[in-house]
Amino acid sequence: MKICAIGLRGIPDVMGGIESHCQQLYPRLVMQGVEVTVLARSPYVQKGEYEFKGVKVIPVWAMRHKFLETFLHTFVAILYARLFVHPDVIHLHAIGPALFTPLARLLGMKVVVTHHGADYDRQKWNALAKGLLKTGEWMANKFANKVLVVGKSLTDRLQQENPQQAHKIEFVPNGAIADFDSNVTINNLQATGLAIADQSYIVTVGRLVPEKGFHDLVQAYLMTDIPQKLVIVGSTDHQDEYSRDLLSKSSERVIFAGRREGDQLKALYKFAKLFVLPSYHEGLPIVALEAISADTPVLLSNIMPNLDIEIDSENYFKVGDHENLAQKLQCDIPKAPKAAILDKYNWDTISADTLRKFEGI
Repeated sequence: MKICAIGLRGIPDVMGGIESHCQQLYPRLVMQGVEVTVLARSPYVQKGEYEFKGVKVIPVWAMRHKFLETFLHTFVAILYARLFVHPDVIHLHAIGPALFTPLARLLGMKVVVTHHGADYDRQKWNALAKGLLKTGEWMANKFANKVLVVGKSLTDRLQQENPQQAHKIEFVPNGAIADFDSNVTINNLQATGLAIADQSYIVTVGRLVPEKGFHDLVQAYLMTDIPQKLVIVGSTDHQDEYSRDLLSKSSERVIFAGRREGDQLKALYKFAKLFVLPSYHEGLPIVALEAISADTPVLLSNIMPNLDIEIDSENYFKVGDHENLAQKLQCDIPKAPKAAILDKYNWDTISADTLRKFEGI
């Protein structure tokens, strides 16, 4: 089987949940005998075709633009796939690219869409963009051969709202990594160059965009006098007023670490006293699963995709509630059951299940 993936920025080590998903999934599909080609967005990856763990990655032109980037790149990539890749299946990621599902079908290709979350709920989108994203979701449900959804509650909702297509809408979650931090030492934390030590900080990871809720976390954190510093790991693809305002909160206590990858990122998870995810919107948060894999206590907003992880109520706070979050930051938050999470969200099992669904279309 030959799969062509479209919708992600690229792999490896490109910031984003979809990118992390693909970086874990596709090498495992290759090991099961699948030929995988990723059509990456040229600004985010190295020039020229290359391979990552058997996955062929081809940079395809993309314009760096907050609103047009995804749509223009997907259109160009689908045409490129038809002319040069000739896949058995196009694998579209997210409901923005899914807007072009009918085009791929008209060009004679089978399509699987992975629905990574209700992106029209993101605060950055205007009314037109939200409408296009909702249309993309409808296009996926109507025209794709299969729709794989990373969130259990979202899967249930989509099946109920689309009874005629319910048979092809299936739950396939993101995964956790069993040996996520196995080779990471305190030296990797020191290599970050940040003024932090083991258990001396609270960490969060993600893009500097409103729906991640980092503004809430900073405000709640500053309501406390806890000795741990707050480390915010991540950057933004397109700097705007929100990210500039957030970065202006930088201080000795509030550290913006920028984008980190590899062992430095793993060390930031592993040696933190607490990982916090204050987001308003998620699919199934890979960063939370990574923190659990690193055996770090997690504190998550009580939005449904985070609740879908199904850990103790003490590991959640009321989304957007600064006082509740500040109170929780001062408590001893329990660790999630790592072994159970690793078993439930096992990438090897997930990749095998994904392949079965591809073969069934």
